[in-house]
Amino acid sequence: MELKSTQFKIEARKAVGDADLRSKVKKATGVSLTKRKEVVDELPDWEELRQRGYDLRKVVIENLDEYLRRFIEAARRNGVLVYEADDHKGGRKIIYDIIRRASADSVVKSKSMVTEELHLNAMLEENGIRVLETDLGEYIIQLADETPSHITAPALHKSKEDIARLFQEKLNVPYSDDPAKITAAARGKLRDEFLRARVGISGVNFACADTGTLTIVENEANVRLCTILPEVHIAVMSVEKIIPSFDDLPIFLKLLPRSATGQRMTSYVSLINGPRSLHNPDGPRQLHIVILDGGRKRISNHPVLKESLYCIRCGACMNVCPIYQSVGGHAYGSVYPGPIGSVITPAQFSMKEAKDLPFASSLCGACTDICPVKIDLHHHLLYERREIVNRGYKSFIEKIGIAVWRWMVLSPGRMEFAGRIGWLLRKMLGKSMPAPGWTPHRQFPEIASRSFRSLMKNKSTHGK
Repeated sequence: MELKSTQFKIEARKAVGDADLRSKVKKATGVSLTKRKEVVDELPDWEELRQRGYDLRKVVIENLDEYLRRFIEAARRNGVLVYEADDHKGGRKIIYDIIRRASADSVVKSKSMVTEELHLNAMLEENGIRVLETDLGEYIIQLADETPSHITAPALHKSKEDIARLFQEKLNVPYSDDPAKITAAARGKLRDEFLRARVGISGVNFACADTGTLTIVENEANVRLCTILPEVHIAVMSVEKIIPSFDDLPIFLKLLPRSATGQRMTSYVSLINGPRSLHNPDGPRQLHIVILDGGRKRISNHPVLKESLYCIRCGACMNVCPIYQSVGGHAYGSVYPGPIGSVITPAQFSMKEAKDLPFASSLCGACTDICPVKIDLHHHLLYERREIVNRGYKSFIEKIGIAVWRWMVLSPGRMEFAGRIGWLLRKMLGKSMPAPGWTPHRQFPEIASRSFRSLMKNKSTHGK
């Protein structure tokens, strides 16, 4: 996976300075949080559901090879062709070979974060295969030649006016910022593509180990059209999408929609067991499942970070995160932004390249509180911060600064001397006292006439 997380500080600074972007992101996340609260408050057993979700995810991740084996065996009994890819290159090759064998020069594709991780669209386009995103959010992003800025709402950073102008330019339709007309314009362009496509590609929300059933949730029916109409369906999933059994599915179908979109249930839930057969004449002639590892099995053995694999990709932690609300998703430079992205990107891909992401957090704990499967996100961020420092990935200036600070605070005398110097400088320079990264955006508060230390000494003296 190509990372651009090395540019996080630069991109975040740009995003913070973009008042229009901040307004759009905060408005969209605010709406999601309000809707979520309404539907979560309806369930008196919400915390019990969260704990049950946590327990189920835990048992799978701690026994990942066994549950993966069970799922693959069940899927193959259903007539599904299953492939395992160790890395991104292998995953791309498997998908490309399936499309070529189907003699297809174009594919319709529904929303899938794993294919974003694979950079699948770019590879297929480079090899002469046209890719059409059919999820409205992903379609907007594709037209704009951008990447998603959110796990569940790819175009969250765009207003309806932005989208109206984009459609006017790219689709040659009259300008309209009416959401119904925007949706109708996209539907009109996509409908014929569904009917012509030989290959459809989808993601997977949950995969049941006992039955081999794939579960996909959506609101637009584009997934259903991608998985039923084409002759060949390629479902792309990562290894941690497995849940123990079909009977466990209702728990996650309560947790995911409420956390992701603030719905009791999404408009469509597709349960896919296999290709068409004598007993099931609907669906594709061939169903292929491509299962990507991409470093996840390694993480499943980590004593701390394995919990990050419990994630069900709802995006709630992003909606509530003050950092994400201020900079949006693109600044992170990863397919997975926000708190969960700041944990899994260094763990799964490169701690050195993504070393700034675990520090993109106020550590307020809101992400942990809102997570539907109780991932201890802010403590994982703290853990990775320590790892980054221990591996020496921080800058030379930061190392020197911390060393000087440590030397100072280990001595009461040195601490008092530094305080006196700082107090004098503040008095001399006033609010214009320079501080890199601080004073261009903020002002120092007025300094007190007496230091805390002197006040305490005075109190101690009078107390005697």
